[in-house]
Amino acid sequence: MPEPAPLTRSWTPPPSYDLRGHLSVLRRGPYDPCHRVEGCAVWRGTRTPQGPATLRLTQSGDGGVRAEAWGAGAEWALDGLPALLGAEDDPSAFTAHHRLTQESHRRHPGLRLGRTGLVLESLIPSVLEQKVTTEEAYRAWRLLVRRHGERAPGPHENLHVMPDAHTWCRIPSWEWHRAGVDGKRSAAIVHAVRRARRMEEAAAMELPDAMARLQAIPGIGPWTAAETLQRSNGAPDALTVGDLHLPRIIGYALTGARDTDDAGMLELLAPYEGQRHRAARLILLTGRKPARRQPRFPVGDIARL
Repeated sequence: MPEPAPLTRSWTPPPSYDLRGHLSVLRRGPYDPCHRVEGCAVWRGTRTPQGPATLRLTQSGDGGVRAEAWGAGAEWALDGLPALLGAEDDPSAFTAHHRLTQESHRRHPGLRLGRTGLVLESLIPSVLEQKVTTEEAYRAWRLLVRRHGERAPGPHENLHVMPDAHTWCRIPSWEWHRAGVDGKRSAAIVHAVRRARRMEEAAAMELPDAMARLQAIPGIGPWTAAETLQRSNGAPDALTVGDLHLPRIIGYALTGARDTDDAGMLELLAPYEGQRHRAARLILLTGRKPARRQPRFPVGDIARL
């Protein structure tokens, strides 16, 4: 049976907008089963409140973005397209307080902070990234989604949608173990999905209330909450605190210091209050970072234990 025709919508972004770069923050590694980049198209498998959906997004030569959507959640996904692509973001609220951020802001005029409006979609992979290498976290996400999720609607045969809340709760302990996820992280995910409605309500909250809502779940702290709300809410002040590398990068970029900690980073970014996440994004885009002086975090595999 042929695939039904997709629903479509177009959106005109600001000048210098980079579709692939904008959506890259939603991609969990090069083999993310929910996010594919093929040629000029970005494919996204997502679980909306109306059901699974597939988005295929392309950017034309004149900069316009066209979206095609399939599945029960197609209409919801297209309604949220402008927000996903950053239409609700206001970069004019940002004021540079360092020459570096001023130059980066000038070089990236099309940067927008998008919002998915979907909390669990960002929360679950963020929990998987706690205290492990990105390689381990990406592998866990890939294995769990492919085994317990479902094929995304539409024509793409290798695109998936993550499991629904009920399915996450039913994943047996040995499947978490096989994916390399320890008991603390799997418990945090189960606690969160058992309160799925309460978690998703955070997408419409102001940042302090949303942070508090997420951190009410055991195993979810400031790092995980900020990483989630940067994506689900497009929150410009959701600065990641507790990261192994970010304070050193911020400190080195702004002062040349190589040993900046969280407290030092917060002090440096205090002039950007309300826009600290955007400031950090702009600093990261410069590529200025200290040379690595410590050994890489070892890659573990609890599935072999």
